[in-house]
Amino acid sequence: MAGFYNYYGGVATNVAHVDNYNVDYFALEEVMTNSLTTNYIVTLPSTNIDDPVVNQSYIFEEDDGSHVGSNEEVAIDLAFDNYAAKYNTLFVSGAGNWGVVNPPATCYNGLGVGLYGGNSSFGPTIDNGRCKPDLVALSPTYAEDTSYSTPYVAGSAAVLIQAGSRGDGGPDTNAATDGRSIRAFIMNGAIKPTDWTNGTSAPLDARYGAGLLNVFNSWEQLKGGEHAFIESSSVSSGAAHPPGANTNNEPVPAGWDYNSIATSFSQDTVNHYYLNLPGGNPFTLTATLVWNKQYGTNAINNLDLFLYSTANGNLITCSTSQVDNVQHIHWPALPAGRYDLQVLKQGSLNQVSTSETYALAFEMFNMPLSIQLTNGNMVLKWPLEPTGFQLQSTASLSPPVSWTPVTNTVSVTTNQNVVTLARGASTQFFQLVCPTF
Repeated sequence: MAGFYNYYGGVATNVAHVDNYNVDYFALEEVMTNSLTTNYIVTLPSTNIDDPVVNQSYIFEEDDGSHVGSNEEVAIDLAFDNYAAKYNTLFVSGAGNWGVVNPPATCYNGLGVGLYGGNSSFGPTIDNGRCKPDLVALSPTYAEDTSYSTPYVAGSAAVLIQAGSRGDGGPDTNAATDGRSIRAFIMNGAIKPTDWTNGTSAPLDARYGAGLLNVFNSWEQLKGGEHAFIESSSVSSGAAHPPGANTNNEPVPAGWDYNSIATSFSQDTVNHYYLNLPGGNPFTLTATLVWNKQYGTNAINNLDLFLYSTANGNLITCSTSQVDNVQHIHWPALPAGRYDLQVLKQGSLNQVSTSETYALAFEMFNMPLSIQLTNGNMVLKWPLEPTGFQLQSTASLSPPVSWTPVTNTVSVTTNQNVVTLARGASTQFFQLVCPTF
């Protein structure tokens, strides 16, 4: 818990109060005779404990140390999801230190936390192949399990709730501090390891989730303010939903929205967020869409996230998992231009209710590259995070331009990548690119 609220090394150093509960306040176990099977009775309180963030390091497993069965996982998740949906409580749970992610880190409406660079459970979940963990965090150097990484995420959630409550994200403090918004901020602010990967039907990495916790990035996106969708449209269920042509939008480097979307059973609805990426350099774009498994339901509504170019109508990327209640896209080499970021609710597919409330967080940035002359050499610098960018050079910008990777040694100084090159007699141009996209 020191990582949660301890003044020395904790994230949330000024929390108003901390309540400590025994594990059996939330869960009991009943062991069947002549069997290794353990029946779990989840005993969440019937009233609001009035704690917006709950840090949990325990897991559910069988007496022989094996993972609980799929049916038990579903029942355990349902109890936590119902409580979270009813009382807006964010459960932040350690994913476990072996095999697949263990409940309660598998619940839909909480955050399952893995450990970066150490022992950690991985996804997908055994019930229906959902993406867990949601993200990873570091731990103290002496600790190698998720019990020590989880409090850093819980503390970050508390800090973001405090920031939202005091108006850092604008006057709509209820929306900024909703559990869906906090989950979107935390996941969208995460940093991608170099081997991070996802897909259109699997929005998060099976090992890292959305990436490595970075609460400063999350706060920057909260501080970017609430930006509602610019227009909404409907199409026949399952039909194409091309981008609109709205051009009345200013560049917004980071921000969020807390909104709702409604459909009929015969139509899909699209909320359009038009993005303007100015200049001539490529951008990195990350967007995370989060919604709840609603109280008392056994399924989730189906929401999807799409990114289209408004210039030519091409689909750039999408996140369309049918089993997760999070969609996540990350595109680190997006050319300058205008784009349509779409939140889509399908009418005929997995519709639990005609309306769904969601939170959306997004960030767009250029990777800054600086250059200066020192002792006759060229010294180039760019931020250490996010990773995955490659320095390239060319002697001319006249078409056709041919860029060549710079292979000189990259050193690290004060959270900056640094490359030193001998100054040549001819002109050189440099750029940063992400070659994996």
